[in-house]
Amino acid sequence: MVGACYMQAFVEQGHSLVGLCDLQPNAAVADAVQAAGAQVHTAPGAWLAEADVVVSAVFGTVARSLFEACLPHLRDSVVYVDMTTADPQEMRECGELARRVAQGRAVHFVDVAITGAVNLGGRKTPLLVAGGKAGFVQELFLLLGGSVRVVGGQPGDAAALKLLRSIYTKGTEALAVECLVTAQKMGLREQLHAVLQDIDETPLRTLMESMVRTHIPHSARRRNEVAEARQQMARNGLAPIALPAVEALFAATARAHAVQPFTGTSTDEAIDWLGSHVLASQA
Repeated sequence: MVGACYMQAFVEQGHSLVGLCDLQPNAAVADAVQAAGAQVHTAPGAWLAEADVVVSAVFGTVARSLFEACLPHLRDSVVYVDMTTADPQEMRECGELARRVAQGRAVHFVDVAITGAVNLGGRKTPLLVAGGKAGFVQELFLLLGGSVRVVGGQPGDAAALKLLRSIYTKGTEALAVECLVTAQKMGLREQLHAVLQDIDETPLRTLMESMVRTHIPHSARRRNEVAEARQQMARNGLAPIALPAVEALFAATARAHAVQPFTGTSTDEAIDWLGSHVLASQA
């Protein structure tokens, strides 16, 4: 979907399509490629040498192996745009690989993180860009009408920020599922939105920092409130999955606070304390 979206966007901007690589192209994609005067390929090959810009939109788990397969076929000064949600370290390694293995050719690896839903925003979906040619890629994608922000000079910087964002957005999504399903069961869905209005009116940064700053001293009381919320879900015939993890975090903070009380007052102090006493790896 991502590849087809940006392929069409670039063609409409007047760029020439060299080809599209897809193991199982559907009929709509194949027709679009043919209409653009190109061919569908099922593997990287010599045809890639015609491209000035190569866009990878595969699963993050195969991002590096695909780049390695493409590397021998890339032309000098090519810009390789990786739009996968891959491990930031793998993005850094791909950048290093581009520098070491190009054999006299300049291969520019650029990490692009998609921070929205392409099925909703299409070519205008916000993007984060990192790498030596990030500025070039930013200009290229800005012409498509979206928000494109350069966030770092090294591949992996964009992927790291996207995964940080995912901690919040995917965690919020999981809790939204449990919250709205429970509210619907109780016939309180519309009333719930009304009582959440204060959160809707609070700037996100203010909300997050306030939550973290007050989390430690109030963790025991808030853990009890989460336990009551779990019981309410159970009474309505629901088995929460995300909420028990929330309760476990509050309980862990309360235990740590009882052993070594937090005496700070700032968000920075709270973050440092939580990183050392609650979220520190035990490995």
